[in-house]
Amino acid sequence: MYCLELVGEEDRFAAREAEAAATAIERVAPGVATARGIDRERAQGLAYTRFISELVGKSTADIEAARLILEAASFDRTGSIAVRARDVRASTEIDTQTVERVLGSVLVDRGFTVDLDDPDHVLRAVFSQGALDGGERSTCLLGWLSVETDRDFTTRKPTDRPFFQPGSMAPMDARAFVNLAGGGPDTTVLDPMCGTGGVLLEAGLLGARPIGVDAQAKMVRGAQTNLAAYVPDCEAAVIRGDATDLPLRDGSIDAVVFDAPYGRQSKIARHGLAELVSGALTEARRVAPRAVMIADRSWADAAEAAGWTLEDRFVRRVHRSLDRHVHILR
Repeated sequence: MYCLELVGEEDRFAAREAEAAATAIERVAPGVATARGIDRERAQGLAYTRFISELVGKSTADIEAARLILEAASFDRTGSIAVRARDVRASTEIDTQTVERVLGSVLVDRGFTVDLDDPDHVLRAVFSQGALDGGERSTCLLGWLSVETDRDFTTRKPTDRPFFQPGSMAPMDARAFVNLAGGGPDTTVLDPMCGTGGVLLEAGLLGARPIGVDAQAKMVRGAQTNLAAYVPDCEAAVIRGDATDLPLRDGSIDAVVFDAPYGRQSKIARHGLAELVSGALTEARRVAPRAVMIADRSWADAAEAAGWTLEDRFVRRVHRSLDRHVHILR
């Protein structure tokens, strides 16, 4: 079993993204989930999971209970250790320094040495308390750190890319949407409204082959420039085209991710917004078995009319005047 430390305030969204790399996920407290198994390589690329640890034991959010769990646990490890304690969202008022001292003493008594800079093993003690699924949870999960996910999103901020246009999606969100769609190594991921190429960048960094389509030549050139800057060795393709009439064979794509226009007419002059979204959904269904569509409203009816099954939907607050509706389609 594994402990997953989730990022952000939307635990259900984070846990759903984690399904790209973990099995049998269960949220056990605010900001914390467990999983039966993980794919370490895929887990490295999760956006809304920070740490994954091999579970040693579980108790209530209490230092003494955590100490007793650690004393009773059996594990086949030797060498140097560091203990890292975390009070998730400051929900338990646990003194994390005291936790690290107490649990570190237990491990020293069992023959470990302490190395805070470059330890052989890191024990994570995660405390969380709060409401979950209509009940109150108080949890401490102890685990040996197994995966620390890549956190280099700030190096790809839209404003720092060679080609930038306002409204570009944050790389952390783009990464999560690619994971939700099932993009990863040995897959082909299409964005039929690729814009500046943010989704394509994250797909390429996850080991997928990105394919982008956009109606504007300026965007095609810009997306190509950004891909060359961040994933120069990626086998990517970006072409000018119409999302409602894709120049692709049936079933040639593994996953589609696209950010539909928000409350405005498309740049493709002959399409209104509803026609554009419906046509793009129909074409996406023709070329791929799964998709994630992001929009400023629900397009569930249009997705079902295009032949998709709406597997899940999330409404995520961007700012006071904008919510993102994330449709997971199969």
